[in-house]
Amino acid sequence: MSEFDLIRRFFIDLGAARTDVALGVGDDCALLEIPAGQQLAVSIDTLSAGVHFFSDCEPAAVGHKALAVGLSDLAAMGAQPAWATLALTLPSAELEWIEGFSRGFAALATAHGVQLVGGDTTRGALSVTVQVHGFIPKGAAVRRSGAQVDDVICVSGTLGDAGLALRGLRAGTAVTTELRQRLEYPTPRVALGLELREIATAMIDLSDGLAGDLEHILAASNVGAKLALAQLPLSAQVAEVVAQTGDWALPLAAGDDYELCFCVPAARLDAAQTIAEQCGCAIHSIGHICAATGLEYRLNNGEQWKMTRRSFDHFAIECD
Repeated sequence: MSEFDLIRRFFIDLGAARTDVALGVGDDCALLEIPAGQQLAVSIDTLSAGVHFFSDCEPAAVGHKALAVGLSDLAAMGAQPAWATLALTLPSAELEWIEGFSRGFAALATAHGVQLVGGDTTRGALSVTVQVHGFIPKGAAVRRSGAQVDDVICVSGTLGDAGLALRGLRAGTAVTTELRQRLEYPTPRVALGLELREIATAMIDLSDGLAGDLEHILAASNVGAKLALAQLPLSAQVAEVVAQTGDWALPLAAGDDYELCFCVPAARLDAAQTIAEQCGCAIHSIGHICAATGLEYRLNNGEQWKMTRRSFDHFAIECD
């Protein structure tokens, strides 16, 4: 099939149908309407085979994750998802692969009211670039720079599951369905991010690992933090590895969690818990913001634990 045949078959009308799209896929540009009083939040990510996903990963998972990582960015600022554009580079036009990819992408897009409004297809090494667009009322965005001394630090979900799945797949060992789902089908916490917009002082999504991503908040806010490692939310499988090895770097730095890390005043912690319950997503308090800069980790016995690797490094890890 030609490039234009592929676009017509798989990508026109992909995702939700939106009234703010005057013209979508099929012309030189999309024509879009931004609602009055709203700012446009924009984020872009590239996923490359061998770095962000295994070359034999099922195509629906690649389609899902390619959009999920961008939706997670929107969630971290409290933005409502609206549109997406897609640049897809393919070694060849394998129809079965493209159908699976578009199906995975479309399912997540429809679930979050996102319409694909444009993009590009080209030939080359397999990679996917997705740009997402969302709306935020003017002045309402949750940024990284608002953390205050004595704020409580919270995270959603559990940490380290995707990292443990990646470790197993790279080693050729058995990986449970639950862990592989966490790696290949991450859940962007869009509803939680929207509801936290009113009470969170700072927020970030955990793409590269809690340690490195939280440090972005600390640097932007010119504050420090103290974390209690025993309070990190871990699945049973990750907790078992940590107990056997003492490897806290797994939940702290493995990356690909796509959970939200956010700060709230201590007086609003109960409100945050209520919001999370309403969104069907557990949150856990893991530490607090302090005036002295730096990030300190404490074990259950009160001893300080030293971190040696802070976050995922795109130039150090491959998943062939």
